Amino acid sequence: MEQIFPILILLLVGMGCKKIPAFPADTDKALNLFVIYVALPALILIRIPQLTFSPAVLIPVGMSWAGCALATLSIVIASRLFRWSRETTGALLLVVPLGNTSFLGIPMVKAFFGNDAVSHAVLYDQFGSFLALSTYGSFILSRFGTGGTNSIGGVLKKTFLFPPFLALNTALLFHAYTYPQWLQALLDQAAAALVPVVMVAVGFQMRLLIPLNDLLPFIIGLTIRMAVIPLIFLSLCTLFGLKGPAVHVSIFETAMPPMVTAGALASVAGLKPRLAAAMVGGGIFLSFLTLPLLYRLMQ
Repeated sequence: MEQIFPILILLLVGMGCKKIPAFPADTDKALNLFVIYVALPALILIRIPQLTFSPAVLIPVGMSWAGCALATLSIVIASRLFRWSRETTGALLLVVPLGNTSFLGIPMVKAFFGNDAVSHAVLYDQFGSFLALSTYGSFILSRFGTGGTNSIGGVLKKTFLFPPFLALNTALLFHAYTYPQWLQALLDQAAAALVPVVMVAVGFQMRLLIPLNDLLPFIIGLTIRMAVIPLIFLSLCTLFGLKGPAVHVSIFETAMPPMVTAGALASVAGLKPRLAAAMVGGGIFLSFLTLPLLYRLMQ
């Protein structure tokens, strides 16, 4: 509980700020932009050069895509079993396979596993969740959402120009390079802002209310996202004797609640906006219980 208490307080601060008229209604958007363009790229530029390249670096990427595929299959089966509407199915196919592995995942990994484990979380997020959002997410939006489809060229452009992805490729390119002292100090200060800024932003934009008729998909979706998928990977890794920081961080990331961006895209596309928002907000609160439990199971 000691690890997550400061994060929970920052989350509540963000929720409190929303009640203060002095804060503009789109404060969370400004904070998110700061994270995307400044804090997260700085953290990536610091941590990736510290990563020792070995076959273990493939674990976060592989587990991220495997988790996405398993969650998608689970939602398809549940949708047919419970005869969910097209909008409900599309919303769940967007928010359940895509976890909040960046905004919430990286601060949580840092809190539970320490700074040295952040590089594994970055690989999981950038080569897994983010690429899945850009490709798989675009397909789901074009298949189930309202509006036009996304072209392959458009998806690739958004992917390669995304600031954290640019930072990741820059860090990989200059992996053996030592930053000047002034630049290292600048990156350290920018990266230090990530956790407080992102948690205040998440708290500011959180939604918890949900229509009663969406309660069943809400429960099933979060159960798959935050319990079934991580427990399957934990069982498989235990069965085959896989362990170590890369494995544990990857399993931990599979248990993150639905991605904030995925929930926002579901709302924009007309895919059960209140259900998507409730899953994002409810999942974040639930994660303060489920993540410590999963961490204990891995010890």
